[in-house]
Amino acid sequence: MSIRILYFGRLKDALGRGEETLDWAGGDSAALLAALRGRGDDWAEALSAGKVFRLVVNQQVVRGEVPIPDGAEVGILPPVTGG
Repeated sequence: MSIRILYFGRLKDALGRGEETLDWAGGDSAALLAALRGRGDDWAEALSAGKVFRLVVNQQVVRGEVPIPDGAEVGILPPVTGG
């Protein structure tokens, strides 16, 4: 089982990758973020609970804890600024 994760904007730069395929035993968005934060200090900082970012699961913006099914595409979007 696996999921595809896409990183955008400053997250792509901070984490040094635009996408990856991750072995996934199942779980929800909180479990995914916890697993990614567990990769080390750079990951924990970039994805810390105090940072503002959005998760998109199978092209749907989600809020809160939602299931991440096998084969899902998960985008992690940082805030966008502009004017």
